[in-house]
Amino acid sequence: MAMVEANGVTLNVVRLPPRQARAGEGPAPVVVFLHGAFIDSLASFYFTLGPAFAAQGCEVVMYDLRGHGRSERPPSGYTVQDFGEDLRALLNRLGVTRPVHLVGNSFGGTVALDYALRWPGRTASVLVIESGPATAQWASTMREALRATAGDQLDAGSLSRFVRMYGAVSSTLSGARHEARIERLGRSAGRLIGATTIREDITAGRPVTEEEIRSVDCPVLLVNGSHGLVGRQSRWLASVLPRARIAEVAGMKHSVLVEAPDAVGRLALDWVKEHA
Repeated sequence: MAMVEANGVTLNVVRLPPRQARAGEGPAPVVVFLHGAFIDSLASFYFTLGPAFAAQGCEVVMYDLRGHGRSERPPSGYTVQDFGEDLRALLNRLGVTRPVHLVGNSFGGTVALDYALRWPGRTASVLVIESGPATAQWASTMREALRATAGDQLDAGSLSRFVRMYGAVSSTLSGARHEARIERLGRSAGRLIGATTIREDITAGRPVTEEEIRSVDCPVLLVNGSHGLVGRQSRWLASVLPRARIAEVAGMKHSVLVEAPDAVGRLALDWVKEHA
């Protein structure tokens, strides 16, 4: 792990070098993983897809988004655009000049699509897991969810309801141990919300228009759980994006990455190999 200053924020970064050469295939593709908001960190990729990509000859970059994990937690600056600027600055600091493949889970996918829109020449492909762009509808849905679940009282119970609403509850697991995990995630979200303006900022950026979405010309793969949150949005997005495909993992909800990492990993590795 390394602490890297980017865009005025110190970010916790993990880089995994390729563990095997790609004979005759040119330089190793750079794959950047972006985790979700409020209750997530780079660990969700470190213990799932990251090592598998390095083992298959990719250069892997994972980092904690600002305010999350071990990264610095500034009091403000949490719009989608702020996170996109962090990514651009981080890649500059790491000396990554070639176009990168972005893999984003939930809110991380929203950041990945924002990056592809604003820096198309630096984006080789995008894979988003249960995610979509920061449209006006996305902002409205996020704002209402935060208002309905957290309100003005940042208690553990209301934040645990937020966790449940966004599908962090396992599709397959139950019982006291799992409920305890949900409570821990709720408390973690509460600390972030209580110490920063993320609840207000995250939906305050300028919404992405349909015309802008149509301008994203890199390949995009939309990976969803068959019982997830974004199926309708993904179908619309696939009809708008010029080079998009949809892949579903049967029986999974929004938390498909942590519940079905092998299935998601196969989809993601095949995708990057196709577009490397």
